[in-house]
Amino acid sequence: MMSTHRCDTYYTQLYNTFDTTRLSLKEEEDESHGTSVCPIHKKMASFIVLNAFRRKKQGTSSTMLSLYSSSTIKASFRSSIPPLRSPPPSLSVGSLIRFEKRDHSTVAACGGVSMNHGSSSQVAEPFFRSVLGQMETVYLNRNPTPRSVLELVRSVDDDQLCYDHLAFRTFGIGGYGIDSLASFFLDYGYTQMDELRFPAKKLRALWFAPPHASAAVPGGSGVDGPLPRVFISELLVDQMSTQTQDVIRRYTETSPNGRKYAALSSALGSLPWGKPLSSEFEQLARESEYAAWTLANGYALNHVTISVHRLKSHLNKIKKLNQFLEEKGFKLNSEGGVLKVSPDGGLLQSSTVADSLSFKFSDGVTKYIPCSYIEFAERLVLPQFQNVPESDIKECHRRDGFEVGNADKIFESTNQEQLSRRTG
Repeated sequence: MMSTHRCDTYYTQLYNTFDTTRLSLKEEEDESHGTSVCPIHKKMASFIVLNAFRRKKQGTSSTMLSLYSSSTIKASFRSSIPPLRSPPPSLSVGSLIRFEKRDHSTVAACGGVSMNHGSSSQVAEPFFRSVLGQMETVYLNRNPTPRSVLELVRSVDDDQLCYDHLAFRTFGIGGYGIDSLASFFLDYGYTQMDELRFPAKKLRALWFAPPHASAAVPGGSGVDGPLPRVFISELLVDQMSTQTQDVIRRYTETSPNGRKYAALSSALGSLPWGKPLSSEFEQLARESEYAAWTLANGYALNHVTISVHRLKSHLNKIKKLNQFLEEKGFKLNSEGGVLKVSPDGGLLQSSTVADSLSFKFSDGVTKYIPCSYIEFAERLVLPQFQNVPESDIKECHRRDGFEVGNADKIFESTNQEQLSRRTG
């Protein structure tokens, strides 16, 4: 593992590299907010534009990077980046979670969650979507199954393909937990919603609702479409064995400031700590496969979820989509049955089994480890809206939120028992 000094040097060198884009993003006062541009966001913008230039030079394109010119991002930052919010309340274990748990059977208003930053956040949206696009690019480059599934569904459903949610995993220790990544989404208008607990797995999660005022790119799919929900979970490290806690602390404490760059780590596809030893990865896997996955994958996208009911073809029913994918040879997570249904019957979910990635550990050992997968979700119309004409049905008329029972089984998509089915 890298020492604290080496990790800090690494981040410095990384950011100096971003500065080669020579964006004239100065510490100017924002006229509407009276605050200077966030330096972390400046560096992320530099990284995004640098990659865009590289792709253009190589004659390739990216789903997201081709949509926005460097001048667009530059203008966004020079005049309209909203000020960073004050740090959110600590989300550590034992803290009081101050938010109202929503009743998924009722909808207060059909229009989504109000924008936290008003119209100013709209100008910064190209940057925000570009970061999501980089996260998606890393995810699709590493995981052939999600890439193949998306291509296959698009070949049948030649229309806008929307994401229901994005999911991430974290370590609930030393500031590396949910709040380390949640702050990025909260700063762009997302709203913290419900907490979910998974006692047997020693996990907790929060989900975040997107701002309804965001504008999808015309005809855009995936991260270019309607902004998705975000689901972030964390391992309750202090409930693990002493041996597992010691391993996790060795990595997180070696890079104590890595937690500040969670979104950047995800967009880069780079661990915020040093590569682990194979023996320590195996040690964690024996107690918690979630812990081992997070140690080796960090803040990488754990999965994206296709919004099944928004498809326009015959695949807009999850049972038909599951059958279609299995006939094409894709392995679906069978834990608790392929189809996971919430107790109220309104949320139906399924997922593929995770891909395996060849990973070289710090001790030179190379082996295949679980990477990511793709999920599918169908949200049914709530009972009180059954008489609304189908053409008038919106997302707000459908079952919202998440379900512990469903999510508990979806977590198993990266477990060895499910992975063995890919080769069995």
